[in-house]
Amino acid sequence: MRPMQDPVEPSPSLALRPWWQRAFWLGAGALALAAGLVGVFLPLLPTTPLVILSAFCFSRGCLRCERWLLTHPRLGPMVRDWRQHRVIPRRARQFAYPMMLLGSVWGWYAMPPPIRWIPALTCAVVAVWMSRQPSAVPNPVDDAAAR
Repeated sequence: MRPMQDPVEPSPSLALRPWWQRAFWLGAGALALAAGLVGVFLPLLPTTPLVILSAFCFSRGCLRCERWLLTHPRLGPMVRDWRQHRVIPRRARQFAYPMMLLGSVWGWYAMPPPIRWIPALTCAVVAVWMSRQPSAVPNPVDDAAAR
């Protein structure tokens, strides 16, 4: 796994991107972050993957927004854990699974029959992906203790 880059150091590739690409990534990051924040209150949107996606987008479009997200007291630790160890915190999962289930049930009853399966399928795919990610930072193995 690659270590997290220092967000204060500007990425050389970011300066070489055309303005329209930076604007695209900034807009995509803002949209993902907004959807993630709405997902805190609306059960259908999974907050954790959307916040991680917004950090990915900001890293390609706006270092100031990326730095703000990484230093945010609530969202920053989640993004830093993901970048450093590919970890989704257990507490975030415990909140996400029931919320996605509620959102899928709500979507089943609120949406028209031809498309009512889409929220359930989307949430199932996200739930399977989240379940395959570690939930705690791995402990470093001490070579002397392993012998």
